[in-house]
Amino acid sequence: MDILSYNKAAWNRLVEQGNQWTIPVSSEEIASARAGEWSLVLTPTKPVPREWFPADLRGVDILCLASGGGQQVPILAAAGATVTLLDNSPKQLERDRQVAQRENLEITTVEGDMADLSQFANDSFDLIFHPVSNCFAPDVIPVWNESYRVLRHGGSLLAGFNNPIIYIFDNNKLEQGIYEVRYPLPYSDLTSWDNSLLQKHMEAGWPLEFSHTLEKQIGGQIQAGFAITGFYEDIDPEAPISQFTPIFIATRATKL
Repeated sequence: MDILSYNKAAWNRLVEQGNQWTIPVSSEEIASARAGEWSLVLTPTKPVPREWFPADLRGVDILCLASGGGQQVPILAAAGATVTLLDNSPKQLERDRQVAQRENLEITTVEGDMADLSQFANDSFDLIFHPVSNCFAPDVIPVWNESYRVLRHGGSLLAGFNNPIIYIFDNNKLEQGIYEVRYPLPYSDLTSWDNSLLQKHMEAGWPLEFSHTLEKQIGGQIQAGFAITGFYEDIDPEAPISQFTPIFIATRATKL
């Protein structure tokens, strides 16, 4: 099936439903960013360390990769960066354009696949901001390879992603507080579920997800040429498993 088109439609619906990652930032947040007071998240709760960013964002070329929704892009633009957003969902992109128009910000929006940055030249960006989203890509390796190519030397990729452990449990049982290991890794909505469960998921309009091994998530960045220069873990307060283990990872990977 055409996974890219299916997930595009799914995220367009999530925008219409008011998913938390599609709600634009406020004018107050933009004003604070213009004054130099801002923070962003790659994962649900922990702010990204400020030292992961250049000390001064003015004139810094940033690619926000699969980062639509009117949240990170306007903040970075208000802080002085030159920001390009690539996202698969037109409605997510529209959220960012709405904030930019409201706040008189200049941003560039591009509809596209996070694994295909061929429209950008080599060495185009100083920073890539890539919050949790590669779980919607069947293969993460092209994401890392393309990110390395379009970054300038000395630039960094800031990425958030799922700990694959979250995919081993039966989701229906988890809602009952039962932790039943059911699925081997790597996991895929398309191949790990039986047809009836997959059909219900797709009829409900949810995006398709794919786990990636830590070897591909972290080792894949190293294999692409990056040096890992920052790392932390995070939880999701709404996920019961977070009471036992962190379920998100963030990395800073630098192109030396």
